[in-house]
Amino acid sequence: MTNSDLEAKAINVIRALGMDGPHAANSGHQGTAMALAPAAHVLWTRIMNFDASNPEWPDRDRFILSPGHASILLYAGLHLLGYGLTLDDLKAFRQWGSATPGHPEVGHTAGVEVTTGPLGQGFANSVGMAIAEARLRATFGPDLCNHRIYGFCSDGDLQEGISHEAASWAGHLGLGRINFIYDDNHVSIDGPTELTLSDDTPKRFESYGWHVQDLGEAGEDLDAIENALRTAAAVEDAPSLIVVRTHIAHPSPSLTDNPEAHGLAFDDATIAEAKAVMGLPDEPFHVPDDVLEYYRSAGVRGAARRNDWNDRLAATDETVRKVWQITQDMTGEDGWEGALPTYAAGESVATRKAIGACLNALLPAVPSLVAGGADLSGNTGTKLADTAAFSGATPEGRQLFFGIREHAMGAAMVGMALHGGCLPAGGTFLAFSDYMRGAVRLAALSKAKVGFVWTHDSVGVGEDGPTHQPVEQVAALRAIPDLPVFRGADANEVVHGARAFVAGDGPMAFILSRQGVPVLEGTADAFDDVVRGGYVVADAPEAVATLVAAGSEVSLCIAAAEELAASGEPVRVVSMPCMEWFADQDDSYRNSVIDRTKPVLAVEAGVAQGWYRWADDVVSIDRFGASAPGSTVMSELGLNPGNVAGRLRALL
Repeated sequence: MTNSDLEAKAINVIRALGMDGPHAANSGHQGTAMALAPAAHVLWTRIMNFDASNPEWPDRDRFILSPGHASILLYAGLHLLGYGLTLDDLKAFRQWGSATPGHPEVGHTAGVEVTTGPLGQGFANSVGMAIAEARLRATFGPDLCNHRIYGFCSDGDLQEGISHEAASWAGHLGLGRINFIYDDNHVSIDGPTELTLSDDTPKRFESYGWHVQDLGEAGEDLDAIENALRTAAAVEDAPSLIVVRTHIAHPSPSLTDNPEAHGLAFDDATIAEAKAVMGLPDEPFHVPDDVLEYYRSAGVRGAARRNDWNDRLAATDETVRKVWQITQDMTGEDGWEGALPTYAAGESVATRKAIGACLNALLPAVPSLVAGGADLSGNTGTKLADTAAFSGATPEGRQLFFGIREHAMGAAMVGMALHGGCLPAGGTFLAFSDYMRGAVRLAALSKAKVGFVWTHDSVGVGEDGPTHQPVEQVAALRAIPDLPVFRGADANEVVHGARAFVAGDGPMAFILSRQGVPVLEGTADAFDDVVRGGYVVADAPEAVATLVAAGSEVSLCIAAAEELAASGEPVRVVSMPCMEWFADQDDSYRNSVIDRTKPVLAVEAGVAQGWYRWADDVVSIDRFGASAPGSTVMSELGLNPGNVAGRLRALL
């Protein structure tokens, strides 16, 4: 058997597994995996640098399957290359507890770099990964960081708006380490893409500043695909798109180019028919020894390169090695917590300004930290002082200017964090968090260490009116599992939140005020209380009730408590900066903070949803806001001490 014969056989084995896995599950997508098998084979055996025996090697090339519905393609490759997936794992495709879920999940399956599924997200993740790679290469040199980001994207990825934002930004930045193959198969669920799509994709990407190669009918031409990938890799000042006309479900005699093959189209007869064409036995999950040996050899081909990298790291100056490791861990140098600011009680500080002070204070001590805003860096506290902007000319820069691209900002930050060595914080107005929700959800699912900074957090925004005044966004974000949503009462609570974020291992949402809020007594030393999610910020002997709030409404509750105390109705005030952290505490602690044997009134400048877990009633804003000065809108909608005191008296 010639090498080309063995390669053809190996590709057909991937195609067969691409039919067998979904067929066994009676769920999944078969045709795309079959069509992309040749391109995947070229990437994995001829192009990419990786070591399947050490999937976490920092200088490995990354592979992103943006059309995550074709996950069986990736799982077949991970099994064949030796990442630890077994044939039994493939047989358990899409089943409870399996290592092969319906869409790839990072951290769940070795060799999966990002969680993909919602189309366009993986494509946008690549931009963040390329930024992380460029920064590390500029900071530590190519001996420690010198790799590429490869990926597949589909018609669906490129139709989603997030891909436009990401492609535009990547082209502007000249991120030459991005190399994507566009699976131009002319198929969507509703039918041929001609139903809805007439873009000239090569011209569109050329206008973004990408290097584009249109290979036409080369989906089966291994050498043409390899040459295109090597040509793309030689372009260092622009991301690359390789357009390949593929045929979904090839080489099935019955289903090639059939839109039904996008989903679960193959039954026993059509699987047997396709395997006969490919010269394979009609046996599910059949992997010949020679094919497995071929792929396992390719899987460890990068071991020598990894060993050389380990030797270079070991020979590096000890101080540089220490900084490298701190950067990779996305944490701070010894004593980094001491760099954070402290605020005196009685000051008035917008919490968005406090996060800006934190980021700038942490910059020297947390070498992985980068920050920026969606054209709102100064407004959101994500403007860094005394640092260059990241660009092709200054890849060591730590200031990110995302432009008006909230969708791409969210996904790119997820890519940065999952790449490693790049701790991102990105800001925009809270009302626009809706644009980012897909990426935020995937950050939580992926445990990507991203700081989402959302400011102008209430109707206190004022004159911009209801389009810019968030009311439901905080509750919507709190509904996302594994996402701590932190709404600090004052500047010191924000400092404690920033400390918790850097020390943590996952995403965090900061909800911050536009307007100044008073710094409260005792918060400067309240870190241990703050990270429990809720604590007594102002107590009263023989309290008859509890007021509980987050953000700027905590000081409002303190003012209301003073009014109530003056009329002989002492109340306790609780600050709850993070419901998720508070929910994680044991019953005894929660009961010591909120006495449910007495009335509890929650106060927040947003919808009441979520607060009834902790309170008997809620002073909330369950309507859209209005255009007027922020203090006027807050007061008119009931966020004033008199109304809060009156509502508590009514509850009593």
